[in-house]
Amino acid sequence: MYQLRINDLTTAQFLSQYWQKQPLLIKSGFSNFIDPIEPEELAGLAMEESIESRLITNHNDDWQAHHGPFEDFTLLTPENSTLLVQAVDHWHPEAAQLLTPFRFIPNWRIDDLMISYSTPGGGVGPHLDQYDVFIIQGQGKRHWRVGLPDQNLKQFAKNKSLLQVEPFEAIIDSVLEPGDILYIPPGCPHEGYAVENALNYSVGFRAPDQKDLVSSFADYLIDHELGNTRYSDPDLLTPKSIGQISDTEINNVRKLMQDVLADDNTFKHWFGTMISQAKHDMDLAPLDEPLSVDDLQEYLETSEVIIRAGGVRSMYQVLRHSILLSVNGESYTLPLETLESVKLLTDETEFTVSQIKESFSRLEFMKTLTKLISEGTYYLQEDDEFE
Repeated sequence: MYQLRINDLTTAQFLSQYWQKQPLLIKSGFSNFIDPIEPEELAGLAMEESIESRLITNHNDDWQAHHGPFEDFTLLTPENSTLLVQAVDHWHPEAAQLLTPFRFIPNWRIDDLMISYSTPGGGVGPHLDQYDVFIIQGQGKRHWRVGLPDQNLKQFAKNKSLLQVEPFEAIIDSVLEPGDILYIPPGCPHEGYAVENALNYSVGFRAPDQKDLVSSFADYLIDHELGNTRYSDPDLLTPKSIGQISDTEINNVRKLMQDVLADDNTFKHWFGTMISQAKHDMDLAPLDEPLSVDDLQEYLETSEVIIRAGGVRSMYQVLRHSILLSVNGESYTLPLETLESVKLLTDETEFTVSQIKESFSRLEFMKTLTKLISEGTYYLQEDDEFE
């Protein structure tokens, strides 16, 4: 298991001083770091149809971006090339463990683990991201430069899928070695180039914008046949001009829209369902035959450990009289008495059956757990495999 050390800071101090405020270089953030994946394994993932991957090359300032799946790696030249694979946590359990030390950030904010392999000089060029990222240096070395946000920096496209930024002043200029970590807040320009063959691990975070949220909420209302209250104006007065939309009418329309947002139950159900949806296809292993609650009771008697599958998004909200558990785009209403068990489902990647035994008497909880295990989002193992 990876143990994170953020210089001499506690996680609370990091959040108050650096999170979304300024970049930070964390030397030896992981001591004695051992790569959880080999470059050959990463290349194997990039050959899969269901896995998103890219190969970036830069020869004589001719930037090219190629999208997987790849049948071979002739484009991965001995210099100036980078292979990137998204959501490796979905497919590689050992690599997925790299997310655990960063779970002092709420689950719903964590996006995925991207891994890149670069030959000397390889990178994606100077650019901006609109989300937080921790970059972990694996084998090899990589030279990083990071600046502060600058609204005047101009962006330009080296090709249609590779947006870069003009030269910037760096406040971090360092060569990272295995176990070093770089934290980069949104909007900070940065660039990294491999000094030698190198693996890098990027823990990215979700940051939906307003239009994405509004669009998703509207889709939810349509899908669930909600938001059907129509505009009305029983106190309408004779207007001075029939062509004018009055401030009163604008305020009435705004209130009509605000009212549906103010429906706490609808809003929380939408958000939990939306934010828990998997970003990428998942390699789940559903049971051949779905379990019944009675089947699960017997199953649990012969197993000791429950494990959440890699890449599964699991989170909860406390409602007035219940708990809303959201897992991979589906939400389940559970009794408040099962809160401690729900926390294990969302907060831990592995836990023992005995830890949730007190919730077995709650039929709603057992029905939900039965469905989750039948679908393969959670699965059972023997105790001797538990770490």
